[in-house]
Order: sequence, then C-alpha cells, then structure tokens
Amino acid sequence: MAYVSVESDDRFEEGQEGLQFKSFLGDQTASAPQNGGGSRTTSRGPAGFWTVEYYQPFFDVDTQTVIKRCYTTLLPTSSSYLSTHLTPAADLYGPFWTLTTLIFTLFLSSSLASSISAYLSDSNEPVDYNFGLLSIAVTLVYAYGLALPVLLWLALRYLGVGEWSVVEAIAVWGYGQFVWIPVSILCVIPVPIIRWVLVGVAFGLSGYFLVANVYPILASAEAKATRLLVILVALLHAGLALSFKVLFFSYYIVKEVGPADPLPTDPVGRL
Repeated sequence: MAYVSVESDDRFEEGQEGLQFKSFLGDQTASAPQNGGGSRTTSRGPAGFWTVEYYQPFFDVDTQTVIKRCYTTLLPTSSSYLSTHLTPAADLYGPFWTLTTLIFTLFLSSSLASSISAYLSDSNEPVDYNFGLLSIAVTLVYAYGLALPVLLWLALRYLGVGEWSVVEAIAVWGYGQFVWIPVSILCVIPVPIIRWVLVGVAFGLSGYFLVANVYPILASAEAKATRLLVILVALLHAGLALSFKVLFFSYYIVKEVGPADPLPTDPVGRL
C-alpha cells in the first residue's frame, strides 16, 4: 500500500473568519427600495379615454359620500349642488348605481303591485309578470339619466358654454333621480290618490333640483335664448314622471280604495 503525502493548503483556514461564502442570488440589499430615495419609479403617461385607468378616478368614492350626495338631493337649498356637494370632484359610481337601483325598484314594485291587486280583487286568473317592463325601465331610465345629460352637455359645448364637465352633468342627473327609488316602493299602495301625490312630490323635488342646477349653467351663455332650454328640461322631466305613473304605478284592485283615478282603467284594474 502506497501513501501519498498531501501538503496542506494555507488558503483554507479553520474558524469562522477563514471561510467565506459567495451568494449567486444577487445583492438583495441593493435592490430593496430605500426610504431616502433611490427606488425605481415608472413614469406613466396620461391614459386614453378608451382605457380602464382613465375612468378609475370617477369611481374612487366611499359609501358615505355617495349616501350623502343622494339624500341631499331631497333637501331644496339655495346653494349650488355642484359646488357644495360634488366636491372635490364629481363621480360616476353614485349616478350609475342610483339609476340601476331605480330600474329594479320600478320593475319589482310594479310586479308586487300587480300581485297585490290580483289578490285583493279575488281574481282567479294567474298573475303573469310582464318582463317587458324591465326592458322599458332600462331604456327609459338610462336614456334619461345618461344620454340626456350627455346630449345637453354637447349642445352647450357647441354653443360655447363650458361651465361644467360631462361627468358633472351625468352626476347631477343621476343623483337627481334618487327620489324616485323610495317613491316607487311606496307606490305599491293600491290607493290612486296616494300614488298621484307621491308622483307629484317626486316630480316637484327632482324637477326643482334639476332646474336649480341647470339654469345657472344656461344663464352663463352669451345668447339669452339658451336659457329657454330649461323649459325643454322641465317638459322632458314631466314626461318622465307621467311615464312612470302610467307604466309602473297603475295597478289597482277592482274596487278601488279612495277616490277614483282620473285616468280610465280596464276591467282587470290595469291601464
């Protein structure tokens, strides 16, 4: 058996100070962001209106703010809603959910009123829910609450009036329809005079709210004839109120409770 002598290498030393390990994972301390600066920042240009990032600020609103902006539309005040409540910026979250909730309350309250009327009338015919009313509610509410303010804003921009933005116009119209949500629920009551009073109150509150906030914008135009657009706004709002009453709040029992409805009804209690 042969023995080979191996000389000790002085490069390897015993002890903690003699051994050194090298990491191949990179310098983690250098890549961590420091509080004093040195972190990498990514510059982002302005997002286009076709991107989701463009609309995110309009939906960045808390629940308390949305609730406050809803119920303040029921309180007639002399101050402008735009400068008082839609600050620091108007949102689209509240108007969208206000209009969407109104659509479902209109359909559900109308369906419930139909069931109650059929039950109190001792009708042997089964209740057939009219799902076509849901499509009518979607078209009517979104057309009035979204399309109309956009068209009015475009018309005013064409006339040289730039006192408000399209988001503010949608916010005013959307929040202004909040009063119809509790009214549509209360109109389940099968008493004609009560329903007419409720519709009249909702028309007066929401109509006053719209005129009080739209007329100052129209008055800022150089052409005095622009102020006449407020008459068109009032007429369209009256048409909306009458459409709600006729299409969704006209279910009665055969033997009506209270004074008769001024509009004629068919034998089953429906217009």
